[in-house]
Amino acid sequence: MDEPDELWQRIYWAFHQSVCRIDLARRRDRLVQWIYNTTIHRLHDDYRRDWIHAEREIATDPEELSNLAGTIDGVDPDWVDLRDMHRRELARLQAHLDAGRITEADFLLLVGTRLYGQSISEYARDAGLKTEAAKKRRQRAEAAIRSHEKEMP
Repeated sequence: MDEPDELWQRIYWAFHQSVCRIDLARRRDRLVQWIYNTTIHRLHDDYRRDWIHAEREIATDPEELSNLAGTIDGVDPDWVDLRDMHRRELARLQAHLDAGRITEADFLLLVGTRLYGQSISEYARDAGLKTEAAKKRRQRAEAAIRSHEKEMP
C-alpha cells in the first residue's frame, strides 16, 4: 500500500484529470456525482496498472542473487583495472578543473586525447582548432597540472 502522501497525490491527480475533462455543454446535472465516479475510476485504473506490473515481477531470494553474482564468467580483470584507472584519472582531471587550474576546453582536450586515445589532429578537427593550437593547449594544461602536483606533498 502507498504512503499517505503518495495516496493523496494519486487521488488529487485523478480528481484533477476528471475536472479537466468536464464538458459543461453535455453535462449540466449530477456534476458532483460524475466527478466523484470518474475520479474513483481513474484512481482504480492507475492502481490496476501497478497491480499488473507487480504480478509480472518475480521475487528472488537475496541469497540466490548473491550466489549468482559470484558465477560471472568472461570478466577480464585487465579491463576492470583499465576502467578503474580511467575513473581515477578522470577524477584527478575533474579536480583540477574544479579548482580552476585548467579550463573546461583543456579538460575535454585532455580527456579526449589522453584517456580515450583520440589523436591531437582528430580532436583539433572535431573541435574546430588548428592542430598546433590544440597541441600547445594540451602542453600548457599538462604543465599547469604538473606544477601544481609538484607543490603538493
